[in-house]
Amino acid sequence: MLTRTEPALGSGVERLPDEQRETLRKAVRLEWITIGWIILTVILVGLVAGQSQAMKSAWAEDMISLVPPIAFLVATRIIKSPPSRKHPYGPHRAIAVAHLVAGVALLAMGLFLVYGAVSALINVEKPPIGLLVLFGQEFWSGWLMIAVMVITSIPMVILGRIKIKLAKPLHDKVLYADADMAKADWGTAVATIVGVLGIGVGLWWADAIAALVISASILKDGVTNIRASISGLSDARATTYDNSGPHPLTDEVEELARRIDWVDQARARVRDQGHIFHTEMFVVPVEDYMPTPVQLDELTEQIADLDWKLQDVVIAVVSEIDPQQVPAEQ
Repeated sequence: MLTRTEPALGSGVERLPDEQRETLRKAVRLEWITIGWIILTVILVGLVAGQSQAMKSAWAEDMISLVPPIAFLVATRIIKSPPSRKHPYGPHRAIAVAHLVAGVALLAMGLFLVYGAVSALINVEKPPIGLLVLFGQEFWSGWLMIAVMVITSIPMVILGRIKIKLAKPLHDKVLYADADMAKADWGTAVATIVGVLGIGVGLWWADAIAALVISASILKDGVTNIRASISGLSDARATTYDNSGPHPLTDEVEELARRIDWVDQARARVRDQGHIFHTEMFVVPVEDYMPTPVQLDELTEQIADLDWKLQDVVIAVVSEIDPQQVPAEQ
């Protein structure tokens, strides 16, 4: 077997195209803005939460919402390091590790909050919401809770929609997970408002039910992100940035290789390394033909030119392709 390996040429961040480099800068700025807004939200919600279980759950969700943007910023710093003997594939999988960290944090908080909400229902806890005096006027504290939830959720939804548009061109699953959570923040706000209004009209259980809905949402986000991150870390087939299906580049690189006149068969193993892909291309040449190193170089360059994410390419010439080792479809 003749193997041609394309050496790693620096960090994926250093080799990003101009568009992706600028997109990453925007994402970093937005994450800092997100962290600042979440801290402000945590302070405001904490001040007005009172004894409401739904408000406490919303406050806890805001706290745990700090994990994905922080994980993203830390991972973005780590992946700037070049490959080394210790990390021959480079540090790109810091993105996947950050994804797993965010998922575990969400799962743990979701389980904790579900327990709290269920306990409140079982123990028939009836949280009081009293009156507040402001500028000499008395009014129900619930209105202040509702106002805070509305005011704090709107910017998060806007930030989420902006960041979700940046996650696709970057192929950044941590950014997508963070954006998806932020975009759905209105659901938390609505559930919390319903719970607070339920207390106001005497439906004590509405608060705990709202808290349970919020907790279940956090739990779902945790399970979804853990499953996706573990899939990537265990070298499953590369998927799209939103994990909705196999990434089309796997099929595209195979089709490209099959169009080469000296290639009879081709199969690719594409692993998601974070922003970039590691691609092993196995090719069976036409009968009685052995490609030259120059031809292998040309095929490697064509694959790398197909998409900026294909920065780490290995070409292996083999006599036959084992469908168990290199499956075409899975």
